[in-house]
Amino acid sequence: MTEPPLEPRIPRGTVVHEPIVRVAFDGACQPPKGGGVATYGFVVEGEGLEHRDKGLAVPPWSPHATNNVAEYVAATRALEWLLERGYRGIVLVAGDSQLVIRQMQGEYEVRAEHLREYHAQLARLVAQFEDVRFSWIPREQNVEADRLSKEALLEALPLARKLRPSSDGP
Repeated sequence: MTEPPLEPRIPRGTVVHEPIVRVAFDGACQPPKGGGVATYGFVVEGEGLEHRDKGLAVPPWSPHATNNVAEYVAATRALEWLLERGYRGIVLVAGDSQLVIRQMQGEYEVRAEHLREYHAQLARLVAQFEDVRFSWIPREQNVEADRLSKEALLEALPLARKLRPSSDGP
């Protein structure tokens, strides 16, 4: 009778590398309650995929120009960027937006009508990866994505002010 082959043993203390890409995302909006200018920023790191990006989340003065929309757009743009480069592996998506993180984890319902399509779009992107994990991080740990979203806001404001619809008030 032959003995079954022994399983290879991993030496004690060895860390098994799990290929993973990390995404940090953030959104910014002026005024914070919405209706003004909303921007995003994201950082991708890992598996040879290093990238930083920023931009307008939605057209200026749109009713969808809110901080929550900007946060959703930031995460969406990051996953789109990865898919465009053919990456379909494991992604850890981290942000300081408790709403987006909890909604994507299924802990919070998407109650705001205007966020439903943003949530659905992000969920469709998530389904194209091997695994996507969402993790909330404090703002202090999201410095680079925060800086990018605010930088995009500063760059967009001058042109956005010129395009601002005139009000009928005094």
